[in-house]
Amino acid sequence: QLPIVESGGDSVQPGGSLRLSCAASEYVYDYNCIGWFREGSEKGTEGVAVIFTGTGSTSYDNSAKGRFTISQDNAKNTVFLQMNNLQPEDTGMYYCAAAQKGESCVVSPAYVLRWPYRGQGTQVTVSS
Repeated sequence: QLPIVESGGDSVQPGGSLRLSCAASEYVYDYNCIGWFREGSEKGTEGVAVIFTGTGSTSYDNSAKGRFTISQDNAKNTVFLQMNNLQPEDTGMYYCAAAQKGESCVVSPAYVLRWPYRGQGTQVTVSS
């Protein structure tokens, strides 16, 4: 089983919505920081949102606050990123990443890019 598999990317018009899914192995999912980062957006590579699956604590980049919601489904070992009011600047490849197990993790989008477990990415394109 791959540690992380993303899905849900698509092409949408500005103002549209998408829900990305990050299915993780049980080992990676349990009591861990899991988050999303994106590449290719106008701002380059940046962390978007993070959740700590042990408590449900979340953190968002300023660009995502008020529009994106990160959530978890413990029964499915899956983290979701609900994205609303998408804009062209949200276009990019979205990756899910998880922190190293056995170490404390920081619930902050700034740390997502450092985490070792990651998937192959899912493409989000926002254009009219």
